[in-house]
Amino acid sequence: MDTNTVFAQSISLKELGIENAKVRYQLSADELHAITLQSGQGVENSTGALAINTGEFTGRSPQDRFIVKDDITKDQVWWGNVNIPFEPQAFEKLYNKVTAFLSDKEVFVRDSYVCSDPNYRLNVRVVTETAWSNLFCYNMFLRPEDSELANFTPEWTVVCAPSFMADPAVDGTRQSNFAILDFTKKIALIGGTGYTGEMKKGIFSALNFILPVFKNTLPMHCSANVGEAGDTAIFFGLSGTGKTTLSADPERKLIGDDEHGWTNENTVFNFEGGCYAKVINLTEENEPDIFRAIKKGALLENVVFKAGTNVVDFDDVSITQNTRVSYPITHIDNVQPGLVGHNPKNIFFLTADSFGILPPISRLTPGQAAYHFISGYTAKVAGTEAGVTEPQPNFSACFGAPFMPLHPTRYAEMLSKKMKDAGVKVWLINTGWTGGAYGTGSRMKLKYTRAMITAALKGELNDVAFKNHEVFGIEIPQDCPNVPVEILNPRNTWEDKDLYDKKALELAHKFKANFAKFEEFANAEILAGAPITE
Repeated sequence: MDTNTVFAQSISLKELGIENAKVRYQLSADELHAITLQSGQGVENSTGALAINTGEFTGRSPQDRFIVKDDITKDQVWWGNVNIPFEPQAFEKLYNKVTAFLSDKEVFVRDSYVCSDPNYRLNVRVVTETAWSNLFCYNMFLRPEDSELANFTPEWTVVCAPSFMADPAVDGTRQSNFAILDFTKKIALIGGTGYTGEMKKGIFSALNFILPVFKNTLPMHCSANVGEAGDTAIFFGLSGTGKTTLSADPERKLIGDDEHGWTNENTVFNFEGGCYAKVINLTEENEPDIFRAIKKGALLENVVFKAGTNVVDFDDVSITQNTRVSYPITHIDNVQPGLVGHNPKNIFFLTADSFGILPPISRLTPGQAAYHFISGYTAKVAGTEAGVTEPQPNFSACFGAPFMPLHPTRYAEMLSKKMKDAGVKVWLINTGWTGGAYGTGSRMKLKYTRAMITAALKGELNDVAFKNHEVFGIEIPQDCPNVPVEILNPRNTWEDKDLYDKKALELAHKFKANFAKFEEFANAEILAGAPITE
């Protein structure tokens, strides 16, 4: 009888309200992979990775994410269309229905933790209806040693039942799917959706409340890496801006690609033990680390195979544009031991500005940094959605609004203080368009973006001249190693300079219109970071 079988016999889910379940405890990645194949819920691709379909939902459902409004949250959470309140009594009834649904069934239980810094570790028990959901959690959460399991005490619990459908008229949900956080019971309850990202983002959202409120630590939706000199770099950015790609640097060790905390001790730690990467249009040439990580143990979601083969066609988006892979961070070669970095020196805000207005690299003052952090700007290109014929701005506060329970200015003020205390330089990097907007200009070459980030990291921009952008006020370097001088100032790359000026002003107005909802909470320094529109 193996160790996990012994533990499974001693683990009871009765405290959770789950009765007479067949508990499959702490199964290995190989076992979960095999069970998924045997059950017909997944297939193996040509590299040995498991491929599954998440069903109706191939992405998060933000309108169906709720937080229980209780004594802990009622005066702290920024309630609204991002953080939607849920009554404690309604949660209790719905939770009991879900646990009754899981009773007498086979369930998969995993003990794991989040936060790689031992001082901030949070133990999490995950109960899932499917083996592949459990494999996702094996990949994404941190994996305790076998010796730690005997005395493992979970602080939070994730209960995930994709085939349980809520009744909105009775259960208080909007529709049949839901993801609900209860900070009193310390439970993330997920049902009606097989999209695995709801589990990851549920715990991320919980940490985005717990760390600043109780631990005086800034949670960040970012990637991070560390250089040979021990200097940590942080990369914020929304989907499609290059966060994962640019933090994967052969000369620097990866701390993590998505979620981190920045402590009072000036350390930066990964929340997770894996990576959850988009694979749309994936190539080995552009993103070798992700491409090579897709092997046995990885979990592909909603991908399509080339006809008659088990080879993934990464360009096929017939199921969704949000094709994904999760894998343990050990699938990456160049990883920082312990997933903790020290001495943050550079922060990069990444934007894919399809208007072609923002410089490819610029330096920000603390006030500008807070303003752009709260704004969380990128832009959708024309044609990605029906009816979108021109670039559309996309603002997501703190580069992760759907996961931030507190008011964005609280995170921004923490970031400003940490930047000043640590003497961090903040850079805005436009990985988007140059020489005009999408349709006229062209995407900034990846090799130039990498060269600019490398120059900033190595201090090669410390002694060059800077010039303020006429509208946004951000500082543009007048020279950068291995980058053509003419592309550093975006106005120079436009054929029609007057049109550039007009469009720059239009984008500035969009920034200000978006920021209006934050103004009453922002201090004078943050407000001074706004673009000039007069």
